[in-house]
Amino acid sequence: MTTKGIKTGRPALASLMLAGRAQQSVANHATRGDIAAARMEFTAQLQAYRERVERGLDELIPPADTRPARLHEAMRYTLQAGGKRLRPVLVLATADAFGRRANPLPAAVALECLHTYSLVHDDLPCMDNDDLRRGRPTAHKQFDEATALLAGDALLTYSFQLLARHYDGELAHALTRELAEAASSEHLIGGQMEDLLAEKKTDATADELDFIHLNKTAAMLTAALLIGGLCGGATDSQLGLLRDTGRHLGLAFQIIDDILDATADTATLGKTAGKDAQAGKTTYVKLHGLESARKHAATQTDAALAALARLPGGAPFLTRLASEMLGRKS
Repeated sequence: MTTKGIKTGRPALASLMLAGRAQQSVANHATRGDIAAARMEFTAQLQAYRERVERGLDELIPPADTRPARLHEAMRYTLQAGGKRLRPVLVLATADAFGRRANPLPAAVALECLHTYSLVHDDLPCMDNDDLRRGRPTAHKQFDEATALLAGDALLTYSFQLLARHYDGELAHALTRELAEAASSEHLIGGQMEDLLAEKKTDATADELDFIHLNKTAAMLTAALLIGGLCGGATDSQLGLLRDTGRHLGLAFQIIDDILDATADTATLGKTAGKDAQAGKTTYVKLHGLESARKHAATQTDAALAALARLPGGAPFLTRLASEMLGRKS
């Protein structure tokens, strides 16, 4: 009887095992399908945000034939070179995450103007002396050094013009404050100054490097999140979480930039690869080594994700964007 029972039980057991495997296979396929669908949804949303930014740039920047035409042509040339549009996308996505009480597009374009001015000036012969930006000749190569300098100046001032033209009252004041603070001598410009001073320096410290990246890079990403949060109606505590996110996300972004400069090629980057090493710049890779830099980028990304998780609804698009940044190739 026992033997019989065992014999009759084996097919039943086998059937159960096969059924279990089939269910697991279905679950695995469903999981893979869900992952693929989520990725497609994220990619489509990211593309939609980028297209909004491109339309905003085209509509809100003075036409190329505005007098003096050479200046406005140079402004549009530098702005329309493409790129990731990370900062304006962060503005739009963060505003959407909080319900969008005011149109964030002019503020997103203002931030991109200010960011692009810093790139134009960075590329000048007196600074990084670079010939390529976003896969195209830099402004001073396409036009001339004086035109590039003035185009950068114009983009900087135009960013504040946009805020003044499109926002009123307390919101206008708050947006202007955040943008001015991020671009100040204590943040963006101060970080750039420290970056220049650190060139060829053999005894640079981790503290000095963090100062450069927290102010040159993280301050602008933080501003993008805060400006989006202000347009969306975020509370003070939520703005605090966005500030934490920007700090960690900015450090991760810059560390990955340092890694890519050391490991990627010029065609992939859209700018001259290996420039940091040639200039003797202090970078995370130079100071900590490649593997340690990668680990630190992952740690900073995790900290940014932890801050985002505390926002209403978990901010899924922003969370996915932060995760994707860790694996970017350019």
